[in-house]
This record gives sequence, structure tokens and C-alpha cells, in this order.
Amino acid sequence: MALPALFINVVALAVACPGAALLFITRLREQRAMADLTAQGEDRGIDQPMLFLDVRTERAHRLAYRIGFACLGLALAISWLSTRL
Repeated sequence: MALPALFINVVALAVACPGAALLFITRLREQRAMADLTAQGEDRGIDQPMLFLDVRTERAHRLAYRIGFACLGLALAISWLSTRL
């Protein structure tokens, strides 16, 4: 592998790792929020309305997923570019 291709792969790795970490952390936060809702819902009566995540939390999760997958897609594109060198 040529040296420029190696440097491009290092850049791809530098983009992919934060994206993967963001996806992992977002999934953990989402699971924790759902567990909290489940715990709160068990204490409520059956005639009480259901609990849902607030809109801001849902938007934050969606944005984090979008950014994380965009990072992984960009890293894949950069890696493919390095094979052309």
C-alpha cells in the first residue's frame, strides 16, 4: 500500500471512530431513557395515559444517529477513495 493511501485510510479511521462511538453512546442513552419510562409506567395505574419520551430527547437521538451514520458513510467513501490511488 502506498504511503498516500495509508494516510487517507488513517483519516478514514479518524472519521469512523468518533462516529461509531457516537452511535454506541446514543444507543445507550436511548436504552436508559426507555428503561426510565418503563420504571415510571409500572407505578402508574392502568387508567392513566401512557408515557412517551419528550420531543427534544427524540430529536437529539435522531440527530446523533444521523451524524454517526454520516461519519461512518464518509469514512467508507474515504476508504474507497484510497483504493483508487
